[in-house]
Amino acid sequence: MRILVVGNGAREDALSWGLAQAPSCSAMFAAPGNAGTAARGPNWPIGATDGKALVARALEEKIDLVVLGPETAIAAGVGDRLREAKIATFGPNRSIGRLESSKIFSKRFMERMRIPTARSRVVHSLANAEKVLSDWRGGCVVKADGLAAGKGVVVAPDAPSALAVLREWYGPGGVPGGGSDVLLEERLEGREVSVFAIGDGKRFVPIAAACDYKRAGDGDTGPNTGGMGAYSPPYGFPDDLHEIVRERVLEPVTRGLAAESERYVGVLYCGLMWTASGPFVIEFNVRFGDPEAQVLVPRVRGDFARLLKSAADGELDEAAATFDGGACVGVVLATSDYPRSSTPLRDLSANVALPEGRVAFWGASSPRGEVVDAIGGRVLTVTALGNDVPSARTNAYAAVDDLARRMGSGVSLSYRTDIAKLDPETRAPPEGY
Repeated sequence: MRILVVGNGAREDALSWGLAQAPSCSAMFAAPGNAGTAARGPNWPIGATDGKALVARALEEKIDLVVLGPETAIAAGVGDRLREAKIATFGPNRSIGRLESSKIFSKRFMERMRIPTARSRVVHSLANAEKVLSDWRGGCVVKADGLAAGKGVVVAPDAPSALAVLREWYGPGGVPGGGSDVLLEERLEGREVSVFAIGDGKRFVPIAAACDYKRAGDGDTGPNTGGMGAYSPPYGFPDDLHEIVRERVLEPVTRGLAAESERYVGVLYCGLMWTASGPFVIEFNVRFGDPEAQVLVPRVRGDFARLLKSAADGELDEAAATFDGGACVGVVLATSDYPRSSTPLRDLSANVALPEGRVAFWGASSPRGEVVDAIGGRVLTVTALGNDVPSARTNAYAAVDDLARRMGSGVSLSYRTDIAKLDPETRAPPEGY
């Protein structure tokens, strides 16, 4: 099977790595790819949103399966163009991609299908927001409607704090992702977890779950980022986590898509808050998460490529692969100024090979012989397997120390030191949104 992965981040590096190891994979390609994907096959100099060019090259190269990585490709309708050209594609069409690309569309869909989710209000201007927040009680989650690269959500402890965020957004800087629509949600109490399900156009099958860390600093301090680390499987959740999510979330989603004549092929990322009353959906994403993909893919046992191809063909083969290879912890190494800005780094060592069971995935980057130029922001995600979460965590941070020494004192990378750190008494991560 000749496979193309679309995108250039650590998520796409992880997907490429996992697919390349599949028995059914004969050749790997990436567009535009990065320093990691280049080690497995050609990188095409085509942007992830350039559907026309991707179709032309995929037909020329006789690609058997395209896997869409970033949400921007889905929002740009790349999946639509590929399917029109009869190319098997793992990733949904643009229309249902609005489950991620529009927070308001997604919220209205959940309300129609009676999927558990936080109460909310939509505002379109600062004056509108001031009126809505005048009698708001409790915490408020402020969400930009459009895609904002993981930076369009702010969790405010109270209404005045939320209003301060909105004054900034409705000022000269603009609302993240563009437009003027903002969703205000009640703040839920509980623990976050993400459950991933594969859809083949007829049904969804939950495959794995993970917990990620969005704040820049230890103890969930500092600004929101695209994600500073993750671990899988989640710790301290019910044994029947997947079945509960299937019943309360995935089955209503399936009914709703059928009612609206939508055919969903790809992975559905269910971002949940697990409360005393069970799961509430915080968000839907229509692709593998980053950094979640980096801790899910190393856990795959079986033929990952056949699993995704069977979904793209409309008949998911659940037996093709499972996600049961122990526990995995991933730690993101970022530039010291991330997320305030992203300083490019040049001449990084291309040698990020680690002992078996440990893998480093490159973020946006390009190889130049023995060195790599990184665009900046999240540079590497260092992952490690273990028999359980604590042992995987120990292995991951040992790998971080190894890579930090190899990168040299002239390279300044920052990372959180508390990824997958469990409370010594409860044996669970801290709670919170």
